[in-house]
Amino acid sequence: MTKTLIVLATIFISSSLFAQEESTIVEMITDRPDATESSSVVPLHSIQIETGVFFESFEKNDFKTEVLGYNTTLIRFGLLEKLELRVGWNFEEHKSSFAGNENPNVLSGFSPLLLGAKVAISEEKGLLPEMALLLHTNLPFTSSTDFNVENTGVDFRFSFAHTLSEKSSLGYNLGAAWGNDSSEASYIYTLAYGYSISEKFGAYAEVYGDLPENNSANHFWDIGFTYLIQNNFQLDATLGRSFTEGQDILVSTGFSYRFPN
Repeated sequence: MTKTLIVLATIFISSSLFAQEESTIVEMITDRPDATESSSVVPLHSIQIETGVFFESFEKNDFKTEVLGYNTTLIRFGLLEKLELRVGWNFEEHKSSFAGNENPNVLSGFSPLLLGAKVAISEEKGLLPEMALLLHTNLPFTSSTDFNVENTGVDFRFSFAHTLSEKSSLGYNLGAAWGNDSSEASYIYTLAYGYSISEKFGAYAEVYGDLPENNSANHFWDIGFTYLIQNNFQLDATLGRSFTEGQDILVSTGFSYRFPN
């Protein structure tokens, strides 16, 4: 929690030191808080940090797992006009136990480092959506001991976006992922509806999930809000759970900040 407060303080100080006239800052589009990755890349040579904390709980066959993410940081850098580089690293604590067991098994540490890129493919034209391709890999040797894995995980997804009106939009993703220690493909889908309540407040509702090749599908929903403090600084909050058996609750909050360039 101390680390989170330090990061928050740093962002607020940076905001005051580098503040520009808001009209000169291009309003940012983030990849949090929903599961749907946006189809927009960050502006050329800009750095955008998206981070937060979350809690989720799973229970199946009297076995319960609670996950607390202290830090879910994604750093996005605009290398070219249509290409951004992405680096992500989470610090999490997992508690798991059977019903009635007062001594849960606890794992904590950093998850494998995520490296990736987003490529803008096309702009929105009439019925044709804005489209981008995202590619990621997870490096197993960068994880903490409690989350050690042997193989490299990879995923890809296509991201699409439609403007429905001046205040509403629709975004969706389609792709697949291969876990660090599994050769089984898991097909990914997301669908998010966003609405601008005002110039500062936004809301969204989303369904998403994965369909593993050899296991049961998982389907989830969440809703959330965003508040734009200024065009390069946004706060967010999310609440959700699963349709299928598994996730009992997901709560998350965080912020996104783009350094003016």
